[in-house]
Amino acid sequence: MLAMTSPKAHCALPHEDQRHVVQPHKQALLKRLNRVEGQVRGIAQMIQDDRYCVDVLTQVAAIQSALDAVGLQLLEDHTRGCVANAVNADKGEQAITELMAAVRRFAR
Repeated sequence: MLAMTSPKAHCALPHEDQRHVVQPHKQALLKRLNRVEGQVRGIAQMIQDDRYCVDVLTQVAAIQSALDAVGLQLLEDHTRGCVANAVNADKGEQAITELMAAVRRFAR
């Protein structure tokens, strides 16, 4: 599980043409995504091997949970870093609008 406390992400302000973020949890996120990649390959093999449907579904649920953890960490880092920086630079309304759009996509 990824840590839920975050140092601030260093990011460009939303009005800048090129957005660049230094992810404070880059290594943990990449480790989790590599693990998910392996789980997806495992599910493909399970299907190839005609494994029991419930066992496959259990693995699908585990992948969804892992991706949710990655998404939540990214949302937290974005809020604590990028959104906080934008608010401090009087660009908060735009950053909050963008954040809420991301939350709506994530919450589907």
